[in-house]
Amino acid sequence: MNKIHMLVFDWDGTLMDSADQIVHCMQIAADDCRVTIPTAAAVQGIIGLGLPEALEILFPDLNAMRRHLIRTRYAWHFVAGTGGESRMFPGAKDMLFTLKAKGYRMTIATGKSRMGLDRVLQMNGLETFFHATRCADETISKPHPLMLEQLLHKFKAQPQNALMIGDSTYDMDMAQRIGMPRIGVTYGVHPAADLLAFEPLQLLDSIEALAAWLGSL
Repeated sequence: MNKIHMLVFDWDGTLMDSADQIVHCMQIAADDCRVTIPTAAAVQGIIGLGLPEALEILFPDLNAMRRHLIRTRYAWHFVAGTGGESRMFPGAKDMLFTLKAKGYRMTIATGKSRMGLDRVLQMNGLETFFHATRCADETISKPHPLMLEQLLHKFKAQPQNALMIGDSTYDMDMAQRIGMPRIGVTYGVHPAADLLAFEPLQLLDSIEALAAWLGSL
């Protein structure tokens, strides 16, 4: 494998244990708007996409105005905490600090909005930690690789010298499209069999396993 200089982390499901909160907030928002409540599996399936793209999948028969209303209610419940709370996976923060101390470029490519990512980074004391971040509402949603291409361009890096780490097929897909090596984690939202279809270097089932694998690079 080529020398890796830049690490690109997904956020939800990879560093943050947020699937339950996302599911509950989406279901509450749907109930608020008196539309059919999506199943937990359906909501988990769209985690990683930008919110507009996710809502198009979950509510294909609704017009843009109705989907926007659901989006507004979802955001309100998420910030208010009425659908539960999210926390970083145990050991994730220690892993990040260890990797940064080794000299890696630390970056994020996420389906969260800029406001949402900045908020959660501040809550976890990481607002100045990452060298660069890209969010779905300031570029193009996964699995389009534009956010990865923008991160590479910022640091004048080549895809083979970066590593995508994520829990969803959207992460694996966008990295594969530009020839970026990728690691899938199976403690997030998408099944291992689905991740394998995108030929990751490795599938890892815990933060501890991820930290150990990255530490061996």
